[in-house]
Amino acid sequence: MDQFFSTFLDWEYIWQVFPDLLKTGLLNTLILAFTSAVIGTVLGMVVAVMGLSTKAWLRWPARVYTDIFRGLPAILTILVIGQGLGTLARDVVGTNPYPLGILALSLIAAAYIGEIFRAGIQSVEKGQLEASRALGMSYSKAMLLVVIPQGVRRVLPALVNQFISLVKDSSLVYFLGLLSEQRELFRIGQDLAANTGNLSPLVAAGFVYLVITVPLTHLVNYIDKKLRTGRKVRADEPDEGDPVEIGPGGRVSAW
Repeated sequence: MDQFFSTFLDWEYIWQVFPDLLKTGLLNTLILAFTSAVIGTVLGMVVAVMGLSTKAWLRWPARVYTDIFRGLPAILTILVIGQGLGTLARDVVGTNPYPLGILALSLIAAAYIGEIFRAGIQSVEKGQLEASRALGMSYSKAMLLVVIPQGVRRVLPALVNQFISLVKDSSLVYFLGLLSEQRELFRIGQDLAANTGNLSPLVAAGFVYLVITVPLTHLVNYIDKKLRTGRKVRADEPDEGDPVEIGPGGRVSAW
């Protein structure tokens, strides 16, 4: 038992490495995940709209893109982009693999987020689009102002789940060989464990991952529950469409 604790739960050693895990590892993990999520969301929306287009020259490239980046293992995509494009883009990024890691994660995320958006948009009743067109809106304006916002709202839990995946997948950028100040949580824990033979830093890194992902998982459940049950209406709150009057002090009450 002592051997177990000294190998995996050396609290003194964990306390020593925690500042480096938080200051460097956590910061870089969040930068990788958040930047990739923003870029992936923008690209994913483009892919989703292209995939829903009635024009084959837009729909098929989106379908091929999605199939490729969802079908390949994430580590393979990261290595191909990080090492393959690294030689081609050396004049732009130099020998720094950090931007290429973000690019790889973003392209992977865009394929999944595009499918999430596409499913959300297709779940909106066709009557919404037809009613918007009947009011004189163009197809693109109706999609942008009516259909897409409703579709995005319905897939918020799935989007948060995708961000959780990005937080975990950011550890794969380790294989590109980051600089010392660019190391994320896993790389710091792995380096310290390799140097000493003590796995406590990896356990500490895992704990930090859990601190990030577990609250987000509960947030997903909360959002999903709110979307399923809807907003609770108070007993004294007027129903939609009921006539109301504004009393003293701006208080609204039903007739």
